[in-house]
Amino acid sequence: MILGFIGTGKIASSVITGICSSKIKYKKIIISPRNRKIAGNLKKKFSRISIAKNNQEVINNSNWVFLAVTPVVGGKIIKDLKFKNNQTIISFISTITLPELKKMIKVKSEIVRAIPLPPISLKKGPVPIYPPNKKVKMFFDKIGSTVEIKNEKLSINFWSTSGMMASYYEILNVMSDWLTKKGIKRLDAQKYITSLFLALSEDAVVNSKKSLKYLVKESQTPKGLNEQGLKEMKKKGVYRSVIKTLNSIHKRLNN
Repeated sequence: MILGFIGTGKIASSVITGICSSKIKYKKIIISPRNRKIAGNLKKKFSRISIAKNNQEVINNSNWVFLAVTPVVGGKIIKDLKFKNNQTIISFISTITLPELKKMIKVKSEIVRAIPLPPISLKKGPVPIYPPNKKVKMFFDKIGSTVEIKNEKLSINFWSTSGMMASYYEILNVMSDWLTKKGIKRLDAQKYITSLFLALSEDAVVNSKKSLKYLVKESQTPKGLNEQGLKEMKKKGVYRSVIKTLNSIHKRLNN
């Protein structure tokens, strides 16, 4: 199987890195030259990667084609590309729906929308896909945890939450900066904060069959530090702000 990537940004690079360190069977990966620096680095790092002259060359020589460009770029270039009937096309584009993709692509190929995130380079993290597809599920299960969605409108909810990644990293950044200003060396501060939140996330995954309210409750003691922190952040409307932001992103995706 030959895999082709149109677009070589962060998500494409992360998926390719995950594939190359997984047990997925593939002959080679062909990538577009859009971001020459990332494309060049991937080619140096992994032996079975080649850089195409243009996007059409990626399509002409691939069994599976991954669309990893921005919505604006996708809207401009996809309609002018010539796909093949027997190809599997996987779109990472957040705001272009399946009916819109079918209209742009024109041929009757298998088209699946997927939402991989950067940790897929570590073979970690969820990958929602729509519509359900056995082959694509098996593929992403080797580099993440596939979540099949039966209603495309529901996929927008997952896209909305994925729009909070930078916000999450900023929380880690703010806490690390706070420790640094209190006299802790930056590397030590970052190691502590990232290790702490990694451990908390792993604990949440282990307990994911329970309500997350259980962890909120269990992490507090009466008049303790965590109780104080939670009460103050609730009083200041931090969590209402999270909901407001999610609703705003969701509204944008629906337009």
